[in-house]
Amino acid sequence: MTDAAPPAPGLTRPRPPAGSSARRRGPTRSQRISRGLRPYLYLAPALLCFVVWIYEPLAQAFWLSFQQWNLLPFSPKVWVGWDNYRNILDLPQFWQALNNTWLYLVGLLPMTVALPLAIAIFTQDLPARSRNLYRALIFVPLIVPPVVAAAVWRWLLDPRYGVVNSWLTGLGLEPVSFLSDPDWALWTITFITGWKLIGFATLILSAANASIDPSLIEAARLDGATRWRIVRDVRLPLLSPTILLLAMMVILLGAQWSFAYIHVLTEGGPLGATTNIYYLLWQFGFATLSVGWSSASAVILFIGFGLLAAAIFRLKERVTFHDD
Repeated sequence: MTDAAPPAPGLTRPRPPAGSSARRRGPTRSQRISRGLRPYLYLAPALLCFVVWIYEPLAQAFWLSFQQWNLLPFSPKVWVGWDNYRNILDLPQFWQALNNTWLYLVGLLPMTVALPLAIAIFTQDLPARSRNLYRALIFVPLIVPPVVAAAVWRWLLDPRYGVVNSWLTGLGLEPVSFLSDPDWALWTITFITGWKLIGFATLILSAANASIDPSLIEAARLDGATRWRIVRDVRLPLLSPTILLLAMMVILLGAQWSFAYIHVLTEGGPLGATTNIYYLLWQFGFATLSVGWSSASAVILFIGFGLLAAAIFRLKERVTFHDD
């Protein structure tokens, strides 16, 4: 037998360096644990803030809703069970505040969703300088402190010396007590709150409208679509996620945003006409020092708006359109 031919130069398989088999076995257990914990370490500060500022107060409110306490640290807490909930549900002021909250939201939606949507769509074709100018002007009410804005509106709506009533008198109309008439007070507070938020809503919808792919608009124009059909069939479907998100924010937070104006201008009056559920909760907790009633109201509010938010999210998944 002849000897085997030697391997050709350059084709000899190199020997693996020492220790390479250990590297091929992958990371050790401690390394895997470290990699698994690393994302949670990054999230730890945010999670800690959520626990300290949201979940822990929520748990305390739920616990206090079953007790009677006057907020004084040396006063004992008396366990009363479900009495706080029963008393609140039997209180006529609670149902009046709940009805006022619903009216606030109904009145806010046109000013914070429908009107900003129209402004965002029909000012999109303005020159860049004009568009930036109107956005800056419409955003001014949002940066005015609520107490300052309330003081200005109190002066404007004064029944004797206010500018608005001076105009009405000049037109031959009777002065209107915007803040002391039960038929006008709630809608006045709603209008002031909407005036405060209209700039914020317009900027959100303008940004969403500007992010629509221009090729879709141009394709619709080439197909002969009118401006109204472009708005109806292209812009509105693509804006639907932003519209529902903004509507959800108004529904969940709109009555809360009106708190400062209620407190400064009407204090919940006249005859409870402007008291909403948030202001009633504050009255229970800090005006009458009934912490149990205030906490029970907060729990009812949390459950009710939580169910409403879940329904809005479900609706958002079904009716919104995304350009993927």
